[in-house]
Amino acid sequence: MVKLIDGRAIAERIKDEVAYKIHKLNGPRPNLAIILVGEREDSKIYVSLKQKEGVKVGVDTHLYSLAADTPETELLEVIKFLNNDETIDGILVQLPLPVNFNTDKVISALDPNKDVDGFHPQHPDYISSPVLASVDACLEEIRMSGKDKIACSLYNSDIFGRGLEETVAARGFKVVSSDKISEADLIVTALGEPNKIKKEMIKEGAVIIDIGISKIDDKVYGDADFEDLKNKASYITPVPGGIGPMTIAFLFKNVLEIFTRR
Repeated sequence: MVKLIDGRAIAERIKDEVAYKIHKLNGPRPNLAIILVGEREDSKIYVSLKQKEGVKVGVDTHLYSLAADTPETELLEVIKFLNNDETIDGILVQLPLPVNFNTDKVISALDPNKDVDGFHPQHPDYISSPVLASVDACLEEIRMSGKDKIACSLYNSDIFGRGLEETVAARGFKVVSSDKISEADLIVTALGEPNKIKKEMIKEGAVIIDIGISKIDDKVYGDADFEDLKNKASYITPVPGGIGPMTIAFLFKNVLEIFTRR
């Protein structure tokens, strides 16, 4: 029977530490600007959660919503404005962006010292991607080494996918393409396609880290079909309650780190 990786418990430990440190500041609080472009349901879910959790830990969030057909130049102007705004400590561009945007260009426009997602090519070493940090934390939690093991990453954003592959490769996994998913000991999926991963696609005992999130009729789904996989996978991150809470916790840890260094 599959075991759950309790992302909520891991996230609570991180958020408690962040909230305590912000409380001890006894002064101005960190400020995070969130840019949401378009109407992707999974993106709106994540942004809403980040706003809600920001209140709990003591980070003030500021949402900038743009339509999917907004000219790229306008988005770049918003980023330029936030880069120069001394009251803003961190900036987050919710990914993936609509197809009419050049994601690499948009991310590169960020001030690397304000990029809380850690995707900018020149981001400082003290900032790491919250999602990638969450994947790492899951592997630490279950003490999974990559030695002599194969990993497969599924994603819908190249800039994000490269980071995923580098993260698991750094832990010693051999990274294979998605058409070899049945060989993988570790599957990290970030497609946003509900119940996409089925038991016939994976090997016995595979570990599944499910980053994908979708909402249908007010119900939230991950990429992995938990009911179908529960007797074949060894570990899985639930949706909700897995990677989502952890990414938010690591996000605010980054915001606090930037704030204290500024």
